Amino acid sequence: MMKAGFFRQHGGLDVLEYGDLAEPVAGPDEVLVRIRAAALNHLDLFVREGLPGLKLSMPHIGGCDIAGEIAAVGEGVTGWKEGQRVIVNPNIWCGQCEFCIAGEETLCDSYGVLGEHQTGGFAQYIAVPARNLYAIPADYSFEQAAAVPLVWMTAWRALIGQAQLRAGQSVLILGAGGGVASAAIQIARYAGATVYAASRSAEKLARAKELGADYMVRSDGDWGREIWQQTKKRGVDVVLENVGAATWESSLRSVAKGGTVVTYGATTGPIVSVDIRKLFWRQFNLIGSTMANNREFNTIMRLVFWERRFAPLVDKVFPLSELQAAQAYLESAEQFGKVVIAIP
Repeated sequence: MMKAGFFRQHGGLDVLEYGDLAEPVAGPDEVLVRIRAAALNHLDLFVREGLPGLKLSMPHIGGCDIAGEIAAVGEGVTGWKEGQRVIVNPNIWCGQCEFCIAGEETLCDSYGVLGEHQTGGFAQYIAVPARNLYAIPADYSFEQAAAVPLVWMTAWRALIGQAQLRAGQSVLILGAGGGVASAAIQIARYAGATVYAASRSAEKLARAKELGADYMVRSDGDWGREIWQQTKKRGVDVVLENVGAATWESSLRSVAKGGTVVTYGATTGPIVSVDIRKLFWRQFNLIGSTMANNREFNTIMRLVFWERRFAPLVDKVFPLSELQAAQAYLESAEQFGKVVIAIP
């Protein structure tokens, strides 16, 4: 048996339990990971509450950001051994469809995410395909390592892979206190772009400035107009959008002619409208982005863990037994960076 945080039905915070569940076993081509830390994402809240069309085997263990050590190696696995420190690529892909063959795993016909479509990391152990492992340095804490995978791969693909952000351009990053946003600020600076950070919190904007943001915008007013004024009625080259309905109109207003709005979320609602006349007259691009393909994942993990180009942010660490309190804290939107669960 192992300790785990889980739920038996969808609902509010009160459905979360902490207790014993059966310990998994590594099958062929799999490894058993002894989890030491797992980071929270808003995805965990959505999965716990229930997503349209998502059918889970109960009880369900959430958590897609995993850091730990290899506890056992399954049949047919080579190149890995017990005791190695690793993180886990949260993508689930088949490796055989046309998209996987083309190197676009997140477009896989059977794509999924650990912690969402399958058992995740809020437990002492997880069995995962060996191909999902990524080795991490000995001097990197498990708590900080767990703060890396989902948000950094998401920010890297959205800005570099999809929006093709480059030196000399400008980018607006919404929700400056979030995990993806704090990663995106650093990535945009690394790319040589001018960064506009938006948040309703003056404190979070101050933290964003410390990370390298050039201009701070309060998003509790008419921030679309403010961006328009700050850029001398030009707009920004890239808008990184994840809020959805509440910010969509201002995001479209903020993008420059020929620019790009790249979206990876819809936390305030998925249904928006677009004035097609503005779309073709101003010739801007609307692009979706989800997670990252394997090439992008390995690139950003190398830059984070081995080249030390970036500083993943951990806001607060909770023990696994306090998973309910940790999710409540994430729901409060008080954090700057990642909320992490320490696994006993």
